[in-house]
Amino acid sequence: MEKPEHSRKGIISAGSWLVDTVKFIDKYPVSGNLVTIDKIEIGLGGCAHNVLVDLARLSTDMPLYAGGCIGTDANGDFVMNEITRYGIDSRYMYRLEHVPTSYTDVMSETGGNASRTFFHFRGANACLGREHLSPINVPARIFHLGYLLLLDELDKKDSEYGIKAARVLHELQKKGYETSVDVVSEESDRFREIMLPCLPYIDYLIINEVEAGACCHTQLRDEKGKISLESVKSTVGQLLALGVNKVCAVHFPEGGYAARKQGETCYIPSIPVDKKDIISPVGAGDAFCAGMLYALHENQSLRDAVIFANTSARFNLRSATSTGGAPCLSELEHFIHLNYTNHEKK
Repeated sequence: MEKPEHSRKGIISAGSWLVDTVKFIDKYPVSGNLVTIDKIEIGLGGCAHNVLVDLARLSTDMPLYAGGCIGTDANGDFVMNEITRYGIDSRYMYRLEHVPTSYTDVMSETGGNASRTFFHFRGANACLGREHLSPINVPARIFHLGYLLLLDELDKKDSEYGIKAARVLHELQKKGYETSVDVVSEESDRFREIMLPCLPYIDYLIINEVEAGACCHTQLRDEKGKISLESVKSTVGQLLALGVNKVCAVHFPEGGYAARKQGETCYIPSIPVDKKDIISPVGAGDAFCAGMLYALHENQSLRDAVIFANTSARFNLRSATSTGGAPCLSELEHFIHLNYTNHEKK
């Protein structure tokens, strides 16, 4: 008999591990034109890395476990050194020969809309498969996987489950894990093909408004770019109806909305941030995800979970790298006390 989830403790984060090279530019150029790179910063990224480091920097006693594939190159050494530095269990990290560690070049605008553009080399992440994840056997409570649509082996078709990732998620659920999934914001028609078969095997789905809209073939912003909260609510309801088992959360710069399968819902707006205080939004979505996972693991209320996640994402904006702005738990809780104490549930 597997351990009931309440006796489990800890989070496994598996999936994308990569080296981010963030190049700061004033504004993304028109095709064929030149733009000057003002500054370069190098750090680690990818969903698995970002979520784990954000959780580790909270400085709690929560056990953390890493899962994924990297190369035997210098970038792979960089990844393993970081995992060791944060005291994260690495028993499910696999080093592959002849396949380079994945990397991404990030073009981060300092002017204009302060947006960022990603150029990604799939590398070892593309090799992560069932043989690496199904053997996982640690007393953690939550298994988080991301990013789907960038994990080629797991994105492949399965004759029974539709998608291989769905089979893996179901196998881990049967072992007693609560499953969580994040997906990349990719411009393709693959969202529904890959995500819909996985939904019945996902307990916590934490994604942004673009990804949620792509899953349900809809737009969550109007023609002027304004978020439609009614569309967000409707889309989250659809995702729960399509199979998400416990909680679906959608984040966007204006705030976060979450709903439980049983019917409880909560929208919490973001605390405004002055544009001059935003160094880079790289990793903000993963910071929101890490915050939600921590709060759900700690059995916080839905309202407190969204507040915690919003705050985690906000701190992320103060750094150029994916996790450089991550706060410790006391710093995060102090901000919540100062800014959300009198915030009423909406």
